[in-house]
Parts: sequence; structure tokens; C-alpha cells
Amino acid sequence: MDPIRIAVVGLGKIARDQHLPAIAGTPAFSLAATVSPHDPGTEGIPHLSSLDELLKKGPAIDAVALCTPPQVRYGLAVQALERGIHVFLEKPPAATLSEVAALRDRADKAGVTLFASWHSRFAAGVAPARAWLAERRIEKVSIVWREDVRVWHPGQAWIWEPGGLGVFDPGINALSILTHILPRPVFLRTATLSIPENRAAPIAADLSMCDTSGAEIHMDLDWRQTGPQSWDIVVETDAGTLRLSRGGSVLTTPTGTEHNEDLEYPGLYSRFANLIRGGRSDVDMAPFRLVADAFLRGHRETVEAFHD
Repeated sequence: MDPIRIAVVGLGKIARDQHLPAIAGTPAFSLAATVSPHDPGTEGIPHLSSLDELLKKGPAIDAVALCTPPQVRYGLAVQALERGIHVFLEKPPAATLSEVAALRDRADKAGVTLFASWHSRFAAGVAPARAWLAERRIEKVSIVWREDVRVWHPGQAWIWEPGGLGVFDPGINALSILTHILPRPVFLRTATLSIPENRAAPIAADLSMCDTSGAEIHMDLDWRQTGPQSWDIVVETDAGTLRLSRGGSVLTTPTGTEHNEDLEYPGLYSRFANLIRGGRSDVDMAPFRLVADAFLRGHRETVEAFHD
């Protein structure tokens, strides 16, 4: 079977750190082109300044991975879907829920694959955590997701603009794990969003949620942490405590600790290939809905200015 010819659109940090290596290591794909108006591209791979140029001039492609800021993904995805090209959306999948819903409908009508990706769900501990929790009664959940924005998003002004999500850009990773491992749906009760006086998006957030059985869920997000970073989810159950740490790569249950090699992005691309081969889409909006709910219902407080 011939490999799927894919173009990567947007060559920022995540594309170079994760997407390009994952594509190179996934035999189902071949990197056909890269697209960016600001980056010179990768040696030996055709490079174009825009998706429009690529679609007009070639090379031919079967799929695109959209790694641009979310505020511009909708238009790019529409261009691809109209040409019958499969679309991989980095997270968050778009700037709004309505955009994602519209893209899902377009993909269905075009008969092509749309994949709203959640890379943290492919962290090593997540699948076994989901299996372990399936038979347990959830009593309480605590999430602490604190990191240093200057380390992970240096100079990325778009992330502070409307649609960029601010601290929810990493926070949605935790929500993607939460909504995947818990056996019941989750909804927001209250939220506090801390927004720097010179920015449009929050630098920290405190969320109170619960599942449909009433189990309390608390989430602490902060982009101001220096030193060791915290990406931890603790689930208290009737059979003891489960902990996912290091972003989901380390799983601890009452029977011990598992720490396996993380292959998040290779896992995403294997999933994308299987969806394409099977003629299916995967557009789970549960994590994105919780973020939207936080912006809808959250109390906003102004905090000191943030400067890179």
C-alpha cells in the first residue's frame, strides 16, 4: 500500500519538535511538502509559502497536518476539505466550537477524514488508567497543571489573543486526559480566570467541575511556575488512588508504578492513518467544550501584566 502523502502547514516549535519526527517514523506516511510564510523549510522537502500555493502548484498530497495557530485553521481546513484532502488538526482544533462543528459537517459531506487530535491521550499511562478506572467508583479528582510559559511558548503572541486560549492551551491537554479516562461525562460548575492586565487570555485558572455522579473535580492551572513543572492528575476511588504524572506518562495505582516510553505523536499519526484507511473521522470536542464553558461561566480577575 502506498504511503499517504502529507504536508505539514505551519512550522513552529510543535511541528519541528513533534510532527516532523513522528511522520518520519510512521511508514504509513511520507512527507510531501511543508508550508510556512516565515520558515525556510526542511532540506530536501518541497517548501511553499502558503497552502493555496501548494494546492495550485503541487506536489500532490493526500493529507495535511495543520500546525498553525488555531485562529487561522478553519479557512485552511476548508481549502483542504474542498479538494478531498484529509485533515489533521493540532489542538485546540480551531478557534471556536462552531468552527469545529462546521468542519466536521464538511468532512462528512466530502467523504474525507477529519481528525481533531489530542496528543496527551496517547501518553503511556492514559490507556491503562482508563481501563483501571472503568470498574471503579470515582470519589474525587485533583488536577495540577502548572508550567513556565516562557519555556514552552516563548514569544508566541498569538497564544495571548482571543482564540489562543492562554493557559488553557496546555490545560486542554489535562482536560483531554480527564474526559478520556473517567467513565462518566464531566461538566463545569465554576471557574476563576486570572488575566494579565496587558493580555486578552488567562495566565492562570481555577476550575470546579464534577462528573454526572457528583464526584468533585478540581483543576489548578498556572503558567507562572518556574523550576520543576507539574502535570499531575490524582483520582481517588473506592479501590484506592490512581495518579497520572508527567503529563500522563507515569501511572501509579495501588499495585505499583508504570513508566513506559511516551510515543504521543507517533500514536496520533498511527490513529490518523487508520482513520484514513477506514474512511472515518474522529472529532471529539469534549475537552474543547469544557474550555468554552470556563470562558462562558468563569469569573475574571485582573492580575499583573505579563512580559516575555
